[in-house]
Amino acid sequence: MNNAHKKILLSGTQATGRPHIGNYFGAMKQFADLQNEYLSHIMIADYHSLNTIRDAGELSRNILGVATDYLAIGLDPEKVVIFQQSAVPEHTELAWIFNTLTTMPYLMRAHAFKDAEAKGKEISVGTFDYPMLMAADILLYSPDVVPVGQDQKQHVEISRDTAEKFNHLYGDTFKLPKEIIMDDVKVVPGTDGRKMSKSYGNTIPLFASDEEIRKAVMSIPTDSKGIDEPKDIEHDNVFALHKLFPGFEFAEVQEKYMKGGMGYKESKEILIKNISRFIAPLREARIKIESDKEYVLDVLREGGKKAKKIAEAKMEQVRERVGVKLY
Repeated sequence: MNNAHKKILLSGTQATGRPHIGNYFGAMKQFADLQNEYLSHIMIADYHSLNTIRDAGELSRNILGVATDYLAIGLDPEKVVIFQQSAVPEHTELAWIFNTLTTMPYLMRAHAFKDAEAKGKEISVGTFDYPMLMAADILLYSPDVVPVGQDQKQHVEISRDTAEKFNHLYGDTFKLPKEIIMDDVKVVPGTDGRKMSKSYGNTIPLFASDEEIRKAVMSIPTDSKGIDEPKDIEHDNVFALHKLFPGFEFAEVQEKYMKGGMGYKESKEILIKNISRFIAPLREARIKIESDKEYVLDVLREGGKKAKKIAEAKMEQVRERVGVKLY
């Protein structure tokens, strides 16, 4: 498809450490699958990451790590703009303009704020205001679609609301983006049955070693049903992961779950084998890319230049609309 006729895709992730299979199936896989269909812009949200990471060395390593992860899963920098949020100062400039249009009660509806408040956490202005920076992240690039997990749908909704408010006040400026959510992997279950999340400690790292995979899978809790008893395929955490990594034995596993004839240990051993088979080539690709730091840095530098060119053009229009551009 000619680039001129492709729609625009924008998404990204924070630089908060090693990705897990929930990150992969919930978002990263979509980036790779859609890179030929869309003009894709994939951002490393390093300024958002400052809400949780206060160590400069750790953040720098994480930024480089995320870029390496993207390349290891098959993102092609000739097709996808991979860039740091901090390389494009227009993000924070536009976020301030959006701040002047947005009320505190509106931002108090955001999931991250409500969650932090419910847990009695001390809430930074960055945590409270992150939806406006995220709206700027998205709207600067006029995307048609934004791939997100089901739990992140609100981010795109807030961006649309903000775009509509700006357009109403200042004239048609921002495209209204739509979210893409893959129905079969809206929420990836963790080893404890809750949503897979680093904060819950229930993850299987995307580039895990065979030993890490075995330890994680064997830790999954199960009920006390014996080998010959039927199992609950709708609520069993092991089977939920089988559906993400269906080997050639999947039909047999499913049948034995429903009729009896398979214990949880055997089920876990099959799952370990299939996860390891899936992760091994990704892990090898990452090790190779990680050994060439300059290549990864070049990808980020070039991506930053491309992203900044787009953002600068949009901000020129925004400055004119709001009245601060005099010359």
